[in-house]
Amino acid sequence: MPPHQALIVGPAWVGDAVLAQPLLAALQHNHPDEALHVLAPHWVHGVLARMPQVTQILTNPFAHGQLALGRRRALGRQLAQVGYTRAVLLPNSFKSALVPWFANIPIRTGYVGEMRSLLLTEARVLDKTVHPLMVERFAALAYPATTPLPKPLPQPRLVPNLVEQAHSLQRLELDPKPPILVLCPGAEYGPAKQWPARHFAALARHWVALGGQVWILGSAKDHSIGESIRALAPGPIRNLCGTTRLSEAVDLMALAHQVVSNDSGLMHVAAALDRPLKALFGSSSARFTPPLSDQAQVFSLDLPCSPCFQRTCPLGHTNCLEKLLPERLLAD
Repeated sequence: MPPHQALIVGPAWVGDAVLAQPLLAALQHNHPDEALHVLAPHWVHGVLARMPQVTQILTNPFAHGQLALGRRRALGRQLAQVGYTRAVLLPNSFKSALVPWFANIPIRTGYVGEMRSLLLTEARVLDKTVHPLMVERFAALAYPATTPLPKPLPQPRLVPNLVEQAHSLQRLELDPKPPILVLCPGAEYGPAKQWPARHFAALARHWVALGGQVWILGSAKDHSIGESIRALAPGPIRNLCGTTRLSEAVDLMALAHQVVSNDSGLMHVAAALDRPLKALFGSSSARFTPPLSDQAQVFSLDLPCSPCFQRTCPLGHTNCLEKLLPERLLAD
């Protein structure tokens, strides 16, 4: 164990957690004498567990928007016993700065936001023109404010656990030999980011006709759309939504020959595993959080009404995804 520890207050979204990996790699490189502990909600632990830079994962127990001042003070005082040398805060909220402040960590770095500057020892002003991508904004916090980011910035990378991968294959009775198409039809943010089930099913039928198999990955919330795809595409198709932990989904996705995903956390997982990826964008934009992999292709119709960044289509038609036909993906 290195002689010092640093606390990273991590993001609350799976995709954002993946995009934080280059920051962790830079911190490890710049401060090799520090072990990296990441404080994050339990639902993102699965991707943090596949980052070799992370020494320890701590659970952030607070719900979104919950102040819980007394509990944050108690957690901060508990973490003060560790003796952290620095803290790096990725969320921009006032609440996210409280625990490192209560822990009296001597160096607390983060961006100005929500009147929290007094809680930081190094409050950075974000220049969005210099760092237009979220991955850049995170990574910049690993360097002095005046130091430019390395170009090109290393892409996020996850490392599957091969032992646990073998256990997952056995538990789920999966055969990795036929070529695997992984479909990720969910989108936690809302239905305006979800490609229709019938479009996913068309790709599944094409893949199966060529001798492959299909695994559908997602959370329990995505099980019903997984079943809709399976009903429209008979053959060797497994709906694994809700049957795997996030860490298991990472390990299984590492076996994919092709991934097709909405703009979601699993899209970023596929990119970080460097799997051939077709990423679908409708109500959102790839300009801020694109899939960062040379093997990723972005598909978008760029309609005048998109990106709207709404959870549901304000026009009631979701043409940005309805009219993005499977034939276009099959042609590339």
